[in-house]
Amino acid sequence: MLVRLVYVSRSVKPGDEAHTESILASSKDHNASNGITGILCHGGGIFLQVLEGGRNQVNALYAHLIRDARHTDVVLLHYEEVKERRYSGWAMGQVNLAKLNASVVLKYSETPVLDPYSVSGDVSIALLEELMATAAIMGRS
Repeated sequence: MLVRLVYVSRSVKPGDEAHTESILASSKDHNASNGITGILCHGGGIFLQVLEGGRNQVNALYAHLIRDARHTDVVLLHYEEVKERRYSGWAMGQVNLAKLNASVVLKYSETPVLDPYSVSGDVSIALLEELMATAAIMGRS
């Protein structure tokens, strides 16, 4: 059974690009070998991530992320069973939230700076759908 999970967290080292790159690299390695696909959005010390894959694999990864010392304030925004993957082309695509056009962010947020903690999981997914449609996601596998 396939599931989609969306969560948000804060980096313990905001602004440290090497820290973010290490998270992205470990995500790609782990996810590819476990059949997990998705997107990691980052910027301003925030991570917004979509994970898709088998229920057991996604649940195990989320449990690991909650304990991961590189993150804090991990909050589940959305969880659902799905018939098919939406992000199957990405072992872990990435979007730098700091580089998004303010008008795109304002479409889904109260301010021009996206705060995933203040929006619903559905809003986060709608933003990601728009980013995917406008080719703002990098790292297609």
